[in-house]
Amino acid sequence: MRRGRSPRAGIALLEALVALTILTVAGLAATAAVRQGGDSVRRAEAADAELRQASAFLEAVALWPRADLDRHLGDRPEGVWRLRLDRPIPTLYLVMLSDSTGTRTLLHTALYRPVPAGGGAP
Repeated sequence: MRRGRSPRAGIALLEALVALTILTVAGLAATAAVRQGGDSVRRAEAADAELRQASAFLEAVALWPRADLDRHLGDRPEGVWRLRLDRPIPTLYLVMLSDSTGTRTLLHTALYRPVPAGGGAP
């Protein structure tokens, strides 16, 4: 052992390096968690905006008269969505709005339209 240097000096430096490493790893983990939280918020806001737009479009479809609903029967693209309109019985229309690929349903509803007085419905 050399004179003037305690055996504890090397250990203190090693402890300091270990402590700095632990603090660095903890800081990186905290940064990643904050970034992931921010990404989640952005995705949720985008999904909310998409759902609001889809809801506004579905509200407009709900106002369509029977003749317009009949013209749109089937599955077709409508802007950035796919609109599916079915009429299982003469007075009931099933409306489904999905994403552009048709794989994720955003909204769906049923609409009642009475048969015209002349019985003109198929």
